[in-house]
Amino acid sequence: MILAGLLLSLPLPRPVDDPPAVEIAADVLEDRIHGGLLAQILGNLNGLPHEFKYIEEPGRVESYTPALPEGARTDDDTDIEWVYLHEMARTGEIFLPPGRVRELWRTHINKGIWCANLYARCLMDLGLEPPLTGRLPLNPWASFNISGQFVSECFGLAAPAMPRTASRIGLHYTRTAVDGEPLQATRLFCTMIASAFVEADPRKILEAGLAALDPSSALAAVAADVRRWRDEHPGDWRACRFKVKEKYQRHGGGMRDRNGHELNTAGVLAALLYGGGDLVETLRLAFNFGWDADCNAATAGTIVGVLRGRRWMEGQGWTIRDVYRNTTRDELPRDETISGFAAKIAAVARRVILAQGGEERVRDGRRFFLIRAERPAPLEPLPTPEGRREELRQELGPGLERDLKGAAQDRARAAYLAIALGEADRLAAAHPSDWAAAVEALGRFPGVLRAIFDAPRPFGDRIRERAAAEGLGRPPK
Repeated sequence: MILAGLLLSLPLPRPVDDPPAVEIAADVLEDRIHGGLLAQILGNLNGLPHEFKYIEEPGRVESYTPALPEGARTDDDTDIEWVYLHEMARTGEIFLPPGRVRELWRTHINKGIWCANLYARCLMDLGLEPPLTGRLPLNPWASFNISGQFVSECFGLAAPAMPRTASRIGLHYTRTAVDGEPLQATRLFCTMIASAFVEADPRKILEAGLAALDPSSALAAVAADVRRWRDEHPGDWRACRFKVKEKYQRHGGGMRDRNGHELNTAGVLAALLYGGGDLVETLRLAFNFGWDADCNAATAGTIVGVLRGRRWMEGQGWTIRDVYRNTTRDELPRDETISGFAAKIAAVARRVILAQGGEERVRDGRRFFLIRAERPAPLEPLPTPEGRREELRQELGPGLERDLKGAAQDRARAAYLAIALGEADRLAAAHPSDWAAAVEALGRFPGVLRAIFDAPRPFGDRIRERAAAEGLGRPPK
């Protein structure tokens, strides 16, 4: 089994310029966590009819009333986080070890996933663990897919007023499928959600998110563009949408023009700025901005949902049934509820608050949390694909020759890694019979082969062409 990456831990060091501690009543905190989750689910499920429908032109949704008359159901925008939070609440662990994350995916996450997440799941069958499953040279989706966005929101809810902690928790889990720029989205949105517990102005929440980005990040430029276009066209969101499309929809109609982090981050931020804190309007605009509209509405909705809270939402007269029906995640409860999901997040949030030096107090029979608030900040430099490739060669190269002589899974994994890292010719020349056996072993993993031959261009070309040169091909379905 190959392990990679350091397990993060709490508590984290505190800069001297952090803001003062904040006190939030426990019932208020739980209400705002619940509001964030419910708005995330509304954006996700009410947004599904608009997913990938508005690419060349914006949508024309003129009116919208949030509703879940049959309750909610699992979908990859929320149910990957649900798997993690179920385990985090059960064990009390905030940073689940990489091996345990792999076990959770292999046990629970076997359908209802696509793109970077599906590719990561296939790599787990070879014995790879996070973060290797999401590293740039190994997962062809990792450089642009928005898994760093839509698998991050609940971790912002679990670290209220603690944006650096929220980002570290989010990154620990979104690294499973993405790397590089998409992880900037994790930092941006975890920071914004955590900051919404102590800041009500969407523009200031965005400023907090920007402070968490690497200044050289493409998403920092995207956010700056969206803010400028919003200021230039304050009453015309369509003009802003045209500017976003004109600058960032530039990949010939490929998947990155639908599922890429630049366009979809822009859609989230524009919906927030034009929505002005109005939940219904923010969701309507997120639908209309298009691209991966359900994911974008879910992320924007989470932020505004924290500002409004569940009790406010209940007072709007919307038809919402407290059900979270499990249709996708194997061996997990079938009778979950939205409030039960929210309670798991709140339980994890309590643990995070206390682990970070906060306190739980009772005054006049009412519980309060004293939270050691944090100032947002970048956590790590932005990697390059070539830098990652060299890093992985140094880390994994010494074990490849050993694994060529191992069990079938070890051989298959060695063949895949060698193909992805440009080591195939060297190993084939040095160990021809072992290399042939390893390639044969890789051919017995049809899920991995399908992932290779379905990988997006140009990112999958290097792996696909080398795999084809070794006689591997797309298996029949």
